[in-house]
Amino acid sequence: MNIASTNAVKPQPGQPAYTASKHAVLGLTRSAALDYAREGIRINAICPGAIDTPMLRSAMARRGVDVEATSRRLSILRRIGRPDEVAEAALWLCSDASSFTTGHALAVDGGMLTA
Repeated sequence: MNIASTNAVKPQPGQPAYTASKHAVLGLTRSAALDYAREGIRINAICPGAIDTPMLRSAMARRGVDVEATSRRLSILRRIGRPDEVAEAALWLCSDASSFTTGHALAVDGGMLTA
């Protein structure tokens, strides 16, 4: 399993290198899924949106952005995500419950990509 980002699907302004790297992760995920499916190996990616991490808070602080106010823009659930919510998605993708899922980019983004 790989960790990409919503930027792999919907780029944000001013983040060209980050977006390119996340596009690469998604391409690697899909290519590897094709290559290893016959061996029964499933390969997927998680695309987190705004998750409450030191990296997010630091990036927002550098830009002078208020995390809570911005969260209403970054999620239709009107909040930023928690790291444990990403972990739960990872556990699901690693479990037998997702046995027919491969080459997939699972958005854990509070609905950001739907907006």
